[in-house]
Amino acid sequence: MVTSRPAPRPAPGAARETPRRSPPGDRTGLLLGVGAYLLWGILPLYFPLVRPAGAAEIVAHRVVWSLAFCAAVLAITGQAGALRAAIRSRRSLALLSIAAVLIGVNWLTYVFAVLADHVIEASLGYFINPLVTVLLAVFLLHERLRPLQWWALGAGALAVVVITVGYGRLPWISLVLAFTFGLYGLVKNRVGRRVDALTGLTIETTVLAPLALGYLLWLERSGSGSFTNHGLSHAALLAAAGVVTALPLIMFAGAARRLPLSIIGLLQYLAPILQFLVGLLVFREAMPAARWWGFALVWIALVVLSVDGLRSLRSPGSAGAPRALSGA
Repeated sequence: MVTSRPAPRPAPGAARETPRRSPPGDRTGLLLGVGAYLLWGILPLYFPLVRPAGAAEIVAHRVVWSLAFCAAVLAITGQAGALRAAIRSRRSLALLSIAAVLIGVNWLTYVFAVLADHVIEASLGYFINPLVTVLLAVFLLHERLRPLQWWALGAGALAVVVITVGYGRLPWISLVLAFTFGLYGLVKNRVGRRVDALTGLTIETTVLAPLALGYLLWLERSGSGSFTNHGLSHAALLAAAGVVTALPLIMFAGAARRLPLSIIGLLQYLAPILQFLVGLLVFREAMPAARWWGFALVWIALVVLSVDGLRSLRSPGSAGAPRALSGA
């Protein structure tokens, strides 16, 4: 039997060591996480700045310049080895190619929504994304849900019905964004931690780059492109799409390594809240009564889902869910 020895007393006059309240990594992780979600939340303010470029042209520039930015960061930080390892894995490459298609559709839908003054509807898509993730876990991963999760799913479905009836049409933008990003998260979860965020984005944009670059060249050749026809400042704003896309993702990756899953799960709601406020207060989009009722149901469902998730994380032997990600 091993007995513990009493801790030695400090020498007379020696300064007592004060306990650390929180490790520096926690503060850094929180700053990175909040910064990432803030950038994603105010993203709708960026796309109107690059008009008259349309949604497809903006997304094409986003792909090309994101690839250039990621390649530069990989070269500067010496992480090219991780990229080569991911490319050599057929499974990772196949999954990331599927992820590329999903995120491409997601980006195109989101930019279209912003330019068409449907920012609030787009924010709804990211509000219901956690509910869609739970739904996908049931039908694709055959997971069994707890009662509160079923209740949250029912409230989310009722919200879609209320908004559809009151608005006169199905909120297809919200549903496309929620399901494409939910499936994107599922695919990325299948890739696992073998591929970091920067490497993953590099491969995804590489898959999309031939189509994006070909489309941009066709636009410029036909005279329909805006990159070379609206001055240097417009071209610079389009090129900045690479930084706008990659920077919050890199910040999120840094936060995810430092913060508990419960904190990341709560931070994910910051982005759609900001998007909602931008649509409501900056772009002055309409919020009829039915839409308020629908959003209220979604918010109640998310509170229930968050409480249930926190309870399950604190229970012994609970398995952690995939880390949350939000962005457009």
